[in-house]
Amino acid sequence: MVKETFKYAATPEDAETATAAWGDIQTCREVYNHALTQEYRPRPDSNKPSYTEMQNKLTGPTGWKEQWPEWKDVYSKCLQMAIRRIKQSETVLESLQDQGYDVGRMKWKPPREFRSIVYNQSGFDVDHNTDRTDHAIVNFSKIGDFHLTYHRPLPDDGDITQVILKKEKTGDWTVSIVVEYEPGYPEKPAVEDIDPADTVGIDLGITKFIHDSDGRSFESLDEQRDRDRIDRRHRALSRKDRGSNNWEQARQQLAQAYDRVQNRREDYREKLAHEYTTRYDAVFLEDLDVKAMTEDDGNSRTIAAMSWRQTIQAFKRHGKKNGCHVIEVPPEGTTKRCSQCGCETEKPLWVREHSCPSCGFEADRDYNAALEIKRLGVEKIGVETTMQTVGQGMAESTTPAETALPGETEATADEVSPKRVVETGSPCLKEPPKAASRQG
Repeated sequence: MVKETFKYAATPEDAETATAAWGDIQTCREVYNHALTQEYRPRPDSNKPSYTEMQNKLTGPTGWKEQWPEWKDVYSKCLQMAIRRIKQSETVLESLQDQGYDVGRMKWKPPREFRSIVYNQSGFDVDHNTDRTDHAIVNFSKIGDFHLTYHRPLPDDGDITQVILKKEKTGDWTVSIVVEYEPGYPEKPAVEDIDPADTVGIDLGITKFIHDSDGRSFESLDEQRDRDRIDRRHRALSRKDRGSNNWEQARQQLAQAYDRVQNRREDYREKLAHEYTTRYDAVFLEDLDVKAMTEDDGNSRTIAAMSWRQTIQAFKRHGKKNGCHVIEVPPEGTTKRCSQCGCETEKPLWVREHSCPSCGFEADRDYNAALEIKRLGVEKIGVETTMQTVGQGMAESTTPAETALPGETEATADEVSPKRVVETGSPCLKEPPKAASRQG
């Protein structure tokens, strides 16, 4: 059994329904903030209250509902789920702390940071037999009906365990339906049955979003128009009086611009992940530490825009659905190392061609990296192969560009060890292209 979330655009039945929904969301926010600041945070770390202990304070003669009767207008399960968010956040923070992060503590939430209400197990009814194409209705207890753009049907044999109603920052409503079902995914092929030709190594880059070991490449999305739109709307928002109706409208338009970029990126990587995992038996990717790269590199904005970690997660998700092995390999040296002989050479970012001084293999920088990723992946997964079919050993020419003379004098030019290779000293390997061209 798996749990999957199906998200749909939603429209309230009328203005009264929208008002009731937002009012209930803010009531849940009040419950969350009260439980956090009055019950959870005052207690020492060694004696934090449990979810059940805080939940029980909602009811009873002296319970919170008696102190604030308006809380009774919200479906009880929703109030309980608001309290559960505290314990869920606690679990996440503890996990991050175990990984060495400085996590701080949970904070009181303003309205802009609490925008959803959760119905768990009961209090909702989903009707997708409305005799209208791509249409469904969800009824929320004590709120009313929301109409869904039902573009993707729910599994017939699935059990709906949770429904989340959310008002996005754009001002639009969405409904997320969590379904538990038996997916019937195809079995992944046994490792011993995998042919190396049915595997692929993928190098994730900047100039090219994807370059694979079969020679295909996909360009990065052109986001210049989207970025220009975001910059314009930032300027428009800055000219409005904060909190005014015009300011709120400008804020929603800015959120829509950001949402458009995220949707384009998600659509692009989901389609690529589906295509590769249906075509191959195994896909190999680098295990990139994107967080560290954005912290240390001056090109952090572009790296963040590539959404590499989300791409890797998309490949893993589609790999499960399509019966494909998705394996991550260590990224260290995949760009520097020659995929044919293993010789390592420095390659600044502006050097886009790989030219091995040991074996003479020349190729696009990203293509060489993809071949090396495939070789590492094949070794990691345990597919039986030969050096002549994957990675090292495939080069047609093995003539070194320049070799070190002392030592290993018995070897011929075709047998020079990569460790004895000396780089040719091209200024392109040491300096930016303009400086190199002046020296040439």
